[in-house]
Order: sequence, then structure tokens, then C-alpha cells
Amino acid sequence: MLFNYSLDFQNINFRQHPELYRVGKGEQGVLLVEPYKSEILPYWRFKTPDIARKSSEKIYEIFLAYLEQDDFVGADMARKFLQMGYTRSRRYTNHKSGKKYKTNPQKENSAEAQKQARTEVLPYEEDPVKAESAKIFKQKWIQAKTNEKYLQLLATHKQMYEQIITNDK
Repeated sequence: MLFNYSLDFQNINFRQHPELYRVGKGEQGVLLVEPYKSEILPYWRFKTPDIARKSSEKIYEIFLAYLEQDDFVGADMARKFLQMGYTRSRRYTNHKSGKKYKTNPQKENSAEAQKQARTEVLPYEEDPVKAESAKIFKQKWIQAKTNEKYLQLLATHKQMYEQIITNDK
């Protein structure tokens, strides 16, 4: 289920059109899929362990509420925000600026320039505060992605997607 970046995200309400949603890999689409992005993003914070704890607990609470409503897209988006809390906290754990590379490889034009940009990694600086924030988010992310009802809704959504593909052929 590859994430479809070609959709008109500004005009699609995925609560009304869950059939258009694709899970993708990792955190793909986390900042695109509405109305979920707007419902979850205000609670997404990880600056300190206390803030990360409150944030991850609130987002997990939202995750459970979506599950209660059988809203797979909402639950998956909440799972992605928990995952992103972990990955961003880890990035800041390893690199104080939050930037891994001296230059942004995605903004480089040629494959050679991208390769060069990826080799210019900024110094590793362990930040124990952000490491604790990452640990907090990781626990909630694992809880979410292994939740039995979430896994059932994921399987159902995947079946629906595969059926749409089959019917389109």
C-alpha cells in the first residue's frame, strides 16, 4: 500500500473518503492527511520528557478514541505521530540542531550531489533529555502498532484497498 502523494490533499477529507488513504511506509503523509493532521498536531511535542509524556499520552488517547469509532485512518495517523515523536526525538538526541547533514540531500540536483551531501554528516552529540523523550514516544508507538484492534482495522483496510485495485483492472 504505497502512499499516494499525487492526491489533492488540500481538498480531500479522509474521514469522508477513507478509501483514498494508503498507509505507506513509516510516517509517510503524517503532515498531509486531514482532518487528522489538524486534530493531532497541536498535541505533538517532545522538548522535554515531561512534555513528551503528556504529548504521547494525549496522542495515544486520541488513537484509542479513533479505534473506538472504527476509524482506521485516524488511528493510523495517530500511530504515525507517535512514531514521528520517536524519530524526531532521536534526531535531536543525536544532533543538537536537529539536522543530520550539513546540507539537505533532498535539495541537491544530481545523484552525485545528493551522495556527497549524505556524506557530510554533522557531529554526533548525545542529548540524554531528548533520548528520554524518544524512549517515552517509542513505548506508546509500540503499544499503538501492536494494538489488536488496530491490527484488525489495518487488515480490513488493506483488504478494501486490494479489492479496489482488483475491481479497477
